Amino acid sequence: MVSHRIIGLIAFAQIAVLSAAGPALAATGKVYVADEGANAVSVIDATSFKKIGSIPVGRGPHNVQVSPDGKWLWVTNNGDPGKAAETMPAEKMPKSEHGAMAAAGAVWAIDTATDAVVAKVPVGMHPAHVVVASDGRTAYITNGGDNTVSVVDTAAQRVTAVIPVGVSPHGLRISPDGKQAWVANLKGGTVSVIDTEGRKQVSQISVGRGPAQVGFTPDGRFAFVSLSGENRVAVIDPASRKVIRKVAVGTVPIQLYATPDNRLVLVANQGTPAKPGTTVSMIDLASLKVVATVKTSAGAHGVVIDRDGRHAFVTNTYANSVSVIDIAERKVIATVPVSKGPNGISMMP
Repeated sequence: MVSHRIIGLIAFAQIAVLSAAGPALAATGKVYVADEGANAVSVIDATSFKKIGSIPVGRGPHNVQVSPDGKWLWVTNNGDPGKAAETMPAEKMPKSEHGAMAAAGAVWAIDTATDAVVAKVPVGMHPAHVVVASDGRTAYITNGGDNTVSVVDTAAQRVTAVIPVGVSPHGLRISPDGKQAWVANLKGGTVSVIDTEGRKQVSQISVGRGPAQVGFTPDGRFAFVSLSGENRVAVIDPASRKVIRKVAVGTVPIQLYATPDNRLVLVANQGTPAKPGTTVSMIDLASLKVVATVKTSAGAHGVVIDRDGRHAFVTNTYANSVSVIDIAERKVIATVPVSKGPNGISMMP
């Protein structure tokens, strides 16, 4: 039987070789969707708006994130289908993580040039979201089952720190200056602020009911958090770490994303299985008011915006599709069928 150590070394060698090949191998023009109900990641061509592939991954993939250089896609899941969740060897596990990881989830790395899985890293219980630092060296994963954030060295493919945060951490994002990671604590009613250098929580901001995802404007002027239990978005001043406004949106808002020009924030309103939400709210950042509501399909959940700010891609969890929105025209221009339960979404930079 091949040892876990050898498997890990092989995976590391694969990544090292691909990294040495440079940007030429990095694919472009792809949108990746975590199909949570299908144990797969759908691949969409960002130009033709057509599904061009599907990647088998671990059980219940919840979120995806393309690295800043576009070479790697990171996917949170609960380990190989049909197997018990993977467990990190005790000798490789940070002390603070040892007790919580008897049955760990995982984050998998996919090479975007080939769309092949090249590494699997055990993390905490029920991992939700993943983000990658701007230098690509560190990934942060929220573990909703043990109230922690795992810090992963992306080259070594191992957890190097575990940070306690609030109750049921879910969505997280890194501040534009890279100095902080903000975490929405779904059942805690707070946003945790992590010092990325010190690797510790330095503050918790009380925000309201059901915080699901955080976001920032690219210029760092505003931070946001969707309040799924209030049908509102809280606007936060990052300097004072205080809520300065709450903006009413659709039912059960989940993911949100600011446009590159700092003018709008798009909010996906999921609703519930019994009463699905079918809209994306557009918040104007000058007035901090909703200026448009775009109809998508059932269960609008994940949202990502391309680097030009022209198109937004929105997962429709209950409709098994992705809506493509023309942001200037404020309307859906394409609907792409994917697999069951599309959730998180990310795209090539």
